[in-house]
Amino acid sequence: MYSIFEQVRTDEIINRILQLRPDSEPLWGKMNVTQMLAHCSSFQDIAIGNLTSARSWLGMVIGRFVKPMFYNDKPLPQNMSTIPDIMITDERDFEFEKESLIQKIITFQHNGRDQWTAPHPFFGKLSSDEWGKGIYKHLDHHLRQFGV
Repeated sequence: MYSIFEQVRTDEIINRILQLRPDSEPLWGKMNVTQMLAHCSSFQDIAIGNLTSARSWLGMVIGRFVKPMFYNDKPLPQNMSTIPDIMITDERDFEFEKESLIQKIITFQHNGRDQWTAPHPFFGKLSSDEWGKGIYKHLDHHLRQFGV
């Protein structure tokens, strides 16, 4: 499984983000490209510990059993539900959101594996290694959503 802690994967993700344009259309889902970038940026904030979101009751019940889906080799399913606190519905500035996300990815990657252990709002406690794999998988999912 790929991890955002691998420099080659960070470079790949950033290069894919740089291919996005303000008029990039989704292949599925409701978010436009700028909302997707803001959503991914907010997800980075959760991983970094700059944003907290209450753990859902469903996550408390089944989160630990389905947690491996976050960091295994199987792609995330299209149109799956998201954490309500990071569902972006308002309009944002494309260039700002793009640069903000890139900087958060770089910060996450450069600060290393031992830095990040914030709980996930659905899956609960994650190791840095699980976060690294899950961050890559989440970003890959949304970049595939926009064909890059």
